[in-house]
Amino acid sequence: MLAAWRQTVTRAKDSPAIFNTRGEVARRFSDIEESARDFQTKIDSFAEGSVVALQIGNHEDWPSILIACLRERLVVLPLEQSISHQQSSAALSVCRASALVNCDEIAPHVHKIHNNPSPNWDGEAPALLKLTSGTTAAPRAVRFRSEQLLADCNQICETMGISDIDLNFGVIPISHSYGFSNLLTPLIARGVPMVLSRERMPRAVLMDLARTNTTVFPGMPVFYQAFCEMENVPALPKLRLCISAGAPLALAVGRQFQGKFNRPIHSFYGASECGGICYDRNAFPAVTGLVGQPMRGVDLEIIDPTASASQIRVRSAAVGDGYFPESDKEKLSGGFFVPDDLLTKTENGLRIVGRISDVINV
Repeated sequence: MLAAWRQTVTRAKDSPAIFNTRGEVARRFSDIEESARDFQTKIDSFAEGSVVALQIGNHEDWPSILIACLRERLVVLPLEQSISHQQSSAALSVCRASALVNCDEIAPHVHKIHNNPSPNWDGEAPALLKLTSGTTAAPRAVRFRSEQLLADCNQICETMGISDIDLNFGVIPISHSYGFSNLLTPLIARGVPMVLSRERMPRAVLMDLARTNTTVFPGMPVFYQAFCEMENVPALPKLRLCISAGAPLALAVGRQFQGKFNRPIHSFYGASECGGICYDRNAFPAVTGLVGQPMRGVDLEIIDPTASASQIRVRSAAVGDGYFPESDKEKLSGGFFVPDDLLTKTENGLRIVGRISDVINV
Protein backbone atom coordinates (compact mmCIF):
# COMPACT_ATOMS: atom_id res chain seq x y z
CA MET A 1 0.00 0.00 0.00
CA LEU A 2 2.84 2.41 0.81
CA ALA A 3 4.54 1.72 -2.51
CA ALA A 4 1.26 2.41 -4.31
CA TRP A 5 0.87 5.66 -2.36
CA ARG A 6 4.35 6.80 -3.39
CA GLN A 7 3.36 6.32 -7.02
CA THR A 8 0.06 8.13 -6.47
CA VAL A 9 1.51 11.18 -4.74
CA THR A 10 4.34 11.42 -7.28
CA ARG A 11 1.90 11.29 -10.20
CA ALA A 12 -0.92 13.40 -8.77
CA LYS A 13 0.94 15.61 -6.31
CA ASP A 14 -0.91 18.89 -6.84
CA SER A 15 -4.21 17.41 -7.99
CA PRO A 16 -7.32 17.57 -5.78
CA ALA A 17 -7.76 14.47 -3.64
CA ILE A 18 -10.67 15.34 -1.34
CA PHE A 19 -13.54 17.76 -1.92
CA ASN A 20 -16.15 19.00 0.51
CA THR A 21 -19.83 18.83 -0.38
CA ARG A 22 -19.73 22.38 -1.79
CA GLY A 23 -17.28 21.16 -4.42
CA GLU A 24 -14.31 22.96 -2.84
CA VAL A 25 -10.90 21.29 -2.59
CA ALA A 26 -10.31 20.17 1.00
CA ARG A 27 -7.06 18.27 0.42
CA ARG A 28 -4.64 17.84 -2.46
CA PHE A 29 -2.53 14.70 -2.62
CA SER A 30 0.49 16.72 -1.51
CA ASP A 31 -1.52 17.94 1.51
CA ILE A 32 -2.24 14.33 2.48
CA GLU A 33 1.48 13.52 2.32
CA GLU A 34 2.37 16.57 4.43
CA SER A 35 -0.27 15.71 7.04
CA ALA A 36 0.90 12.09 7.12
CA ARG A 37 4.46 13.17 7.92
CA ASP A 38 3.17 15.53 10.60
CA PHE A 39 1.01 12.82 12.18
CA GLN A 40 3.98 10.45 12.31
CA THR A 41 5.59 12.76 14.87
CA LYS A 42 2.53 12.28 17.09
CA ILE A 43 2.67 8.48 17.08
CA ASP A 44 6.39 7.70 16.87
CA SER A 45 6.53 6.86 20.59
CA PHE A 46 4.37 3.75 20.15
CA ALA A 47 6.07 0.39 19.71
CA GLU A 48 5.69 -1.43 16.40
CA GLY A 49 2.58 -3.61 16.40
CA SER A 50 0.68 -1.36 18.81
CA VAL A 51 -3.00 -0.92 18.04
CA VAL A 52 -4.25 2.61 17.30
CA ALA A 53 -8.03 3.01 17.14
CA LEU A 54 -9.50 5.68 14.83
CA GLN A 55 -12.90 7.14 15.66
CA ILE A 56 -12.96 10.25 13.46
CA GLY A 57 -15.99 9.79 11.19
CA ASN A 58 -15.48 10.78 7.58
CA HIS A 59 -12.69 13.22 8.42
CA GLU A 60 -10.38 14.53 5.70
CA ASP A 61 -7.33 13.27 7.63
CA TRP A 62 -8.29 9.60 7.29
CA PRO A 63 -5.80 8.85 4.47
CA SER A 64 -2.98 10.78 6.18
CA ILE A 65 -3.45 8.93 9.47
CA LEU A 66 -3.60 5.51 7.77
CA ILE A 67 -0.41 6.26 5.80
CA ALA A 68 1.35 7.49 8.95
CA CYS A 69 0.38 4.34 10.88
CA LEU A 70 1.53 2.08 8.04
CA ARG A 71 4.91 3.83 8.03
CA GLU A 72 5.27 3.44 11.80
CA ARG A 73 4.11 -0.21 11.57
CA LEU A 74 1.16 0.43 13.84
CA VAL A 75 -2.11 -1.49 13.61
CA VAL A 76 -5.16 0.60 12.69
CA LEU A 77 -8.53 -0.21 14.27
CA PRO A 78 -11.41 1.77 12.68
CA LEU A 79 -14.33 2.52 14.99
CA GLU A 80 -17.67 3.93 13.89
CA GLN A 81 -18.60 7.21 15.58
CA SER A 82 -22.18 6.08 16.20
CA ILE A 83 -21.32 3.16 18.50
CA SER A 84 -22.01 3.53 22.22
CA HIS A 85 -19.34 4.23 24.82
CA GLN A 86 -19.81 0.67 26.09
CA GLN A 87 -19.26 -0.79 22.62
CA SER A 88 -16.23 1.42 22.04
CA SER A 89 -14.70 0.43 25.39
CA ALA A 90 -15.28 -3.25 24.65
CA ALA A 91 -13.60 -2.96 21.22
CA LEU A 92 -10.61 -1.08 22.66
CA SER A 93 -10.21 -3.72 25.37
CA VAL A 94 -10.64 -6.78 23.13
CA CYS A 95 -8.21 -5.40 20.53
CA ARG A 96 -5.79 -4.16 23.21
CA ALA A 97 -5.56 -0.66 21.79
CA SER A 98 -2.69 1.55 22.93
CA ALA A 99 -4.30 4.75 21.68
CA LEU A 100 -7.57 6.24 20.51
CA VAL A 101 -7.63 8.96 17.85
CA ASN A 102 -10.74 11.10 17.84
CA CYS A 103 -11.36 14.62 16.68
CA ASP A 104 -13.05 17.88 17.46
CA GLU A 105 -14.10 20.31 14.76
CA ILE A 106 -10.49 21.24 14.04
CA ALA A 107 -8.17 18.24 14.06
CA PRO A 108 -7.70 14.66 15.28
CA HIS A 109 -6.14 14.09 18.70
CA VAL A 110 -4.18 11.08 20.00
CA HIS A 111 -5.17 9.77 23.43
CA LYS A 112 -2.93 7.13 24.99
CA ILE A 113 -4.53 4.13 26.71
CA HIS A 114 -2.32 2.86 29.50
CA ASN A 115 -4.19 -0.17 30.84
CA ASN A 116 -4.23 -2.36 27.71
CA PRO A 117 -1.32 -4.76 27.18
CA SER A 118 0.00 -4.74 23.61
CA PRO A 119 -0.86 -7.84 21.56
CA ASN A 120 1.70 -10.55 20.92
CA TRP A 121 1.35 -10.99 17.17
CA ASP A 122 3.65 -14.02 17.11
CA GLY A 123 5.42 -12.84 13.97
CA GLU A 124 4.20 -10.23 11.53
CA ALA A 125 1.74 -7.71 12.94
CA PRO A 126 -1.28 -6.86 10.79
CA ALA A 127 -1.80 -3.43 9.25
CA LEU A 128 -5.51 -3.28 10.02
CA LEU A 129 -8.08 -4.81 12.35
CA LYS A 130 -11.65 -4.79 11.03
CA LEU A 131 -14.27 -5.17 13.74
CA THR A 132 -17.01 -7.70 13.18
CA SER A 133 -19.57 -9.13 15.56
CA GLY A 134 -19.61 -12.48 13.74
CA THR A 135 -22.34 -14.82 15.02
CA THR A 136 -22.28 -13.39 18.57
CA ALA A 137 -22.66 -9.97 20.09
CA ALA A 138 -19.08 -10.02 21.38
CA PRO A 139 -16.69 -7.94 19.26
CA ARG A 140 -13.86 -9.60 17.42
CA ALA A 141 -11.60 -8.37 14.68
CA VAL A 142 -10.19 -9.63 11.40
CA ARG A 143 -6.44 -9.29 10.79
CA PHE A 144 -5.31 -7.81 7.46
CA ARG A 145 -1.87 -7.22 6.03
CA SER A 146 -1.26 -4.24 3.76
CA GLU A 147 -1.08 -6.41 0.64
CA GLN A 148 -4.51 -7.89 1.36
CA LEU A 149 -6.01 -4.40 1.62
CA LEU A 150 -4.38 -3.49 -1.67
CA ALA A 151 -5.70 -6.66 -3.32
CA ASP A 152 -9.27 -5.81 -2.30
CA CYS A 153 -8.84 -2.28 -3.64
CA ASN A 154 -7.53 -3.57 -6.97
CA GLN A 155 -10.30 -6.16 -7.29
CA ILE A 156 -12.95 -3.51 -6.64
CA CYS A 157 -11.53 -0.91 -9.02
CA GLU A 158 -10.89 -3.41 -11.82
CA THR A 159 -14.25 -5.14 -11.48
CA MET A 160 -16.26 -1.93 -11.25
CA GLY A 161 -14.17 0.06 -13.74
CA ILE A 162 -13.26 2.82 -11.26
CA SER A 163 -10.20 4.95 -12.07
CA ASP A 164 -8.53 8.24 -11.22
CA ILE A 165 -10.72 10.10 -13.72
CA ASP A 166 -13.72 9.32 -11.49
CA LEU A 167 -14.96 11.17 -8.43
CA ASN A 168 -16.24 9.02 -5.56
CA PHE A 169 -18.92 10.29 -3.19
CA GLY A 170 -18.14 9.32 0.39
CA VAL A 171 -21.21 9.30 2.59
CA ILE A 172 -20.90 5.68 3.76
CA PRO A 173 -18.60 5.48 6.80
CA ILE A 174 -14.90 4.99 6.00
CA SER A 175 -14.70 3.02 9.25
CA HIS A 176 -16.91 0.32 7.67
CA SER A 177 -15.36 -2.31 5.40
CA TYR A 178 -17.45 -1.04 2.45
CA GLY A 179 -16.32 2.56 2.81
CA PHE A 180 -12.72 1.65 3.60
CA SER A 181 -12.31 -0.41 0.44
CA ASN A 182 -14.44 1.64 -1.97
CA LEU A 183 -13.34 5.12 -0.88
CA LEU A 184 -10.13 5.21 1.14
CA THR A 185 -7.86 2.64 -0.45
CA PRO A 186 -8.73 3.64 -4.06
CA LEU A 187 -7.66 7.20 -3.19
CA ILE A 188 -4.37 6.06 -1.66
CA ALA A 189 -3.44 3.29 -4.07
CA ARG A 190 -4.96 4.52 -7.34
CA GLY A 191 -5.45 8.25 -6.94
CA VAL A 192 -9.25 8.15 -7.13
CA PRO A 193 -10.45 11.47 -5.63
CA MET A 194 -13.52 11.66 -3.42
CA VAL A 195 -16.07 13.97 -1.93
CA LEU A 196 -16.38 13.48 1.83
CA SER A 197 -19.77 13.97 3.41
CA ARG A 198 -21.03 13.78 6.98
CA GLU A 199 -24.59 14.26 5.80
CA ARG A 200 -27.28 11.69 6.61
CA MET A 201 -30.41 13.35 5.17
CA PRO A 202 -31.11 11.69 1.79
CA ARG A 203 -32.28 14.89 0.05
CA ALA A 204 -29.10 16.71 1.11
CA VAL A 205 -27.02 13.77 -0.14
CA LEU A 206 -28.80 13.85 -3.50
CA MET A 207 -28.29 17.60 -3.86
CA ASP A 208 -24.60 17.19 -2.99
CA LEU A 209 -24.24 14.45 -5.60
CA ALA A 210 -25.50 16.89 -8.21
CA ARG A 211 -23.51 19.89 -6.94
CA THR A 212 -20.14 18.09 -6.85
CA ASN A 213 -20.44 16.38 -10.27
CA THR A 214 -19.77 13.01 -8.66
CA THR A 215 -19.32 10.10 -11.07
CA VAL A 216 -19.42 7.13 -8.64
CA PHE A 217 -21.84 6.71 -5.73
CA PRO A 218 -21.23 3.79 -3.35
CA GLY A 219 -24.56 3.81 -1.55
CA MET A 220 -26.96 1.64 0.41
CA PRO A 221 -30.55 0.58 -0.33
CA VAL A 222 -31.93 3.09 2.20
CA PHE A 223 -30.54 5.98 0.15
CA TYR A 224 -31.85 4.68 -3.16
CA GLN A 225 -35.30 4.06 -1.71
CA ALA A 226 -35.40 7.60 -0.31
CA PHE A 227 -34.25 9.07 -3.64
CA CYS A 228 -37.08 7.25 -5.40
CA GLU A 229 -39.66 8.76 -3.04
CA MET A 230 -38.53 12.36 -3.65
CA GLU A 231 -40.13 14.92 -5.93
CA ASN A 232 -38.32 17.70 -7.79
CA VAL A 233 -35.04 15.81 -7.94
CA PRO A 234 -31.92 17.40 -9.48
CA ALA A 235 -30.32 16.23 -12.70
CA LEU A 236 -27.25 14.03 -12.24
CA PRO A 237 -25.44 14.43 -15.57
CA LYS A 238 -22.04 13.20 -14.37
CA LEU A 239 -23.16 10.25 -12.26
CA ARG A 240 -22.31 7.10 -14.19
CA LEU A 241 -22.05 4.34 -11.57
CA CYS A 242 -24.44 3.60 -8.67
CA ILE A 243 -23.42 0.82 -6.28
CA SER A 244 -25.53 -0.69 -3.51
CA ALA A 245 -24.28 -2.77 -0.59
CA GLY A 246 -24.98 -3.29 3.10
CA ALA A 247 -28.34 -5.04 2.61
CA PRO A 248 -30.24 -6.71 -0.23
CA LEU A 249 -31.60 -4.25 -2.81
CA ALA A 250 -35.35 -4.65 -3.26
CA LEU A 251 -36.36 -5.39 -6.82
CA ALA A 252 -38.94 -2.59 -6.80
CA VAL A 253 -36.36 -0.02 -5.65
CA GLY A 254 -33.92 -1.00 -8.39
CA ARG A 255 -36.59 -0.70 -11.08
CA GLN A 256 -38.04 2.54 -9.71
CA PHE A 257 -34.61 4.18 -9.46
CA GLN A 258 -33.75 3.22 -13.01
CA GLY A 259 -37.05 4.60 -14.24
CA LYS A 260 -36.68 7.87 -12.31
CA PHE A 261 -32.97 8.59 -12.87
CA ASN A 262 -32.26 6.51 -16.00
CA ARG A 263 -29.40 4.74 -14.25
CA PRO A 264 -29.12 1.14 -13.04
CA ILE A 265 -28.02 0.18 -9.52
CA HIS A 266 -25.24 -2.40 -9.31
CA SER A 267 -25.55 -4.70 -6.30
CA PHE A 268 -22.29 -5.41 -4.47
CA TYR A 269 -21.80 -8.25 -1.99
CA GLY A 270 -18.88 -8.43 0.38
CA ALA A 271 -17.83 -9.21 3.93
CA SER A 272 -15.49 -7.71 6.49
CA GLU A 273 -13.43 -10.89 6.45
CA CYS A 274 -12.61 -10.92 2.75
CA GLY A 275 -13.69 -7.67 1.09
CA GLY A 276 -15.63 -7.85 -2.16
CA ILE A 277 -17.18 -11.18 -3.18
CA CYS A 278 -19.71 -10.57 -5.97
CA TYR A 279 -20.83 -7.69 -8.17
CA ASP A 280 -23.83 -7.40 -10.46
CA ARG A 281 -22.07 -6.04 -13.55
CA ASN A 282 -25.19 -6.04 -15.72
CA ALA A 283 -27.41 -4.44 -13.06
CA PHE A 284 -30.42 -6.28 -14.44
CA PRO A 285 -33.19 -5.99 -11.80
CA ALA A 286 -34.52 -9.52 -12.16
CA VAL A 287 -34.99 -10.61 -8.55
CA THR A 288 -34.40 -9.33 -5.01
CA GLY A 289 -31.12 -10.50 -3.49
CA LEU A 290 -29.25 -10.87 -6.79
CA VAL A 291 -25.55 -10.11 -6.30
CA GLY A 292 -24.17 -11.12 -9.69
CA GLN A 293 -20.92 -12.83 -10.55
CA PRO A 294 -17.69 -13.21 -8.53
CA MET A 295 -15.39 -10.21 -8.44
CA ARG A 296 -12.26 -10.30 -10.56
CA GLY A 297 -9.63 -12.31 -8.70
CA VAL A 298 -12.20 -14.01 -6.44
CA ASP A 299 -12.82 -17.75 -6.58
CA LEU A 300 -16.08 -19.12 -5.16
CA GLU A 301 -16.80 -22.73 -4.25
CA ILE A 302 -20.36 -23.92 -3.65
CA ILE A 303 -19.96 -26.01 -0.49
CA ASP A 304 -23.08 -28.15 -1.07
CA PRO A 305 -23.76 -28.22 -4.83
CA THR A 306 -26.66 -30.66 -4.39
CA ALA A 307 -28.65 -28.29 -2.19
CA SER A 308 -31.07 -25.67 -3.49
CA ALA A 309 -29.14 -23.08 -1.49
CA SER A 310 -25.67 -23.39 -0.03
CA GLN A 311 -22.91 -21.56 1.75
CA ILE A 312 -19.89 -20.63 -0.32
CA ARG A 313 -16.16 -20.74 0.29
CA VAL A 314 -14.43 -17.53 -0.81
CA ARG A 315 -10.78 -17.54 -1.89
CA SER A 316 -8.82 -14.49 -2.98
CA ALA A 317 -5.70 -12.47 -2.24
CA ALA A 318 -7.91 -10.09 -0.21
CA VAL A 319 -9.05 -12.63 2.41
CA GLY A 320 -7.92 -11.74 5.93
CA ASP A 321 -5.45 -13.84 7.89
CA GLY A 322 -7.84 -14.76 10.69
CA TYR A 323 -9.85 -13.54 13.65
CA PHE A 324 -8.42 -11.78 16.69
CA PRO A 325 -8.17 -12.44 19.59
CA GLU A 326 -9.55 -15.99 19.05
CA SER A 327 -9.20 -17.79 15.72
CA ASP A 328 -11.93 -19.74 13.91
CA LYS A 329 -10.00 -21.75 11.35
CA GLU A 330 -13.03 -23.54 9.91
CA LYS A 331 -14.52 -20.18 8.94
CA LEU A 332 -11.49 -17.99 8.18
CA SER A 333 -7.92 -19.17 7.59
CA GLY A 334 -5.46 -20.16 4.92
CA GLY A 335 -6.76 -17.70 2.33
CA PHE A 336 -10.43 -18.73 2.49
CA PHE A 337 -13.57 -17.46 4.21
CA VAL A 338 -17.00 -19.09 4.61
CA PRO A 339 -19.80 -16.51 5.02
CA ASP A 340 -23.01 -17.38 6.90
CA ASP A 341 -25.14 -16.48 3.89
CA LEU A 342 -27.00 -19.05 1.80
CA LEU A 343 -26.81 -18.50 -1.95
CA THR A 344 -28.33 -20.05 -5.02
CA LYS A 345 -27.31 -19.87 -8.67
CA THR A 346 -29.50 -18.09 -11.21
CA GLU A 347 -29.04 -17.32 -14.89
CA ASN A 348 -28.07 -13.77 -13.90
CA GLY A 349 -25.59 -14.76 -11.21
CA LEU A 350 -25.68 -15.62 -7.53
CA ARG A 351 -28.56 -14.68 -5.28
CA ILE A 352 -28.67 -14.44 -1.49
CA VAL A 353 -31.72 -16.32 -0.22
CA GLY A 354 -31.02 -16.66 3.48
CA ARG A 355 -28.40 -17.23 6.14
CA ILE A 356 -27.46 -19.85 8.67
CA SER A 357 -27.01 -17.38 11.54
CA ASP A 358 -28.82 -14.32 12.79
CA VAL A 359 -26.22 -11.86 11.49
CA ILE A 360 -25.06 -11.00 7.97
CA ASN A 361 -21.70 -9.24 7.72
CA VAL A 362 -21.54 -6.97 4.68
